[in-house]
Amino acid sequence: MKKNNLLIVVLLMPVLALAQTPYKVVFDITSGDTAAYKTVIRQIKGISQSRPDAQLEVAIYGDALAMAMKDKSIVADAIQDLSSNKKASFKVCGATMKRHNVDKTQLLPGVDVVPDAIFEIVTKQHEGWGYIKVM
Repeated sequence: MKKNNLLIVVLLMPVLALAQTPYKVVFDITSGDTAAYKTVIRQIKGISQSRPDAQLEVAIYGDALAMAMKDKSIVADAIQDLSSNKKASFKVCGATMKRHNVDKTQLLPGVDVVPDAIFEIVTKQHEGWGYIKVM
């Protein structure tokens, strides 16, 4: 009987460890394709519904800059809702903004600027965050 109890405990340890692991994911989006914008929003909504404690971040750079701009974003309402409800954070690359002559006033409320999106992604990975490239 003691062996069976020990076996059960050993078998359940990975499940218990996984249940206690924080769910942290950084999404990397560079595409100018609006379908990619919709995809990342859909993924974030799905994750935040199943894991309300999840920490989610979207690193936006390159051709995806329009996703976070007031006058160009087709997902503006979703970004503002998700960021204001603390379901996800949206970080735009300052270097990309500089290359495109965009300043912070042109970004949606709730969107933050980081100096370099790739550095942001690498930092998150170093901190144990998962990584998803949105295509």
